[in-house]
Amino acid sequence: MATLPVYPWRLAPDGLATRRQLRAAGLRPGGQDVVAQVERPRRRRGPLTAFLYRIDRARPVRPMTAAKTAALERANAARRTCPACRRDAGYVIPALLGMCVPCAYPEGAPDGA
Repeated sequence: MATLPVYPWRLAPDGLATRRQLRAAGLRPGGQDVVAQVERPRRRRGPLTAFLYRIDRARPVRPMTAAKTAALERANAARRTCPACRRDAGYVIPALLGMCVPCAYPEGAPDGA
């Protein structure tokens, strides 16, 4: 296996992009292999690494189907539904609480809020 070229942060050659950059341009890697990587140094841990793909070989993002849209809406509704009172909280239920704020603190707001 050949090693990938490594570029310093923000100094990758033109024609290469990360997944996020491809997505922002309406593209996806489309099954191509990683061609290089960029590394951003950090002080206390190892460097952040991002893989790079060729832009000319990227494919357009697939459009969202009606079934996928419906599934996403159901999943987001489930994240907003309180398991204790079964109401839509209007926000994503915090995993730390496991229920909406009024159910977690029936006597009022917690101290320090």
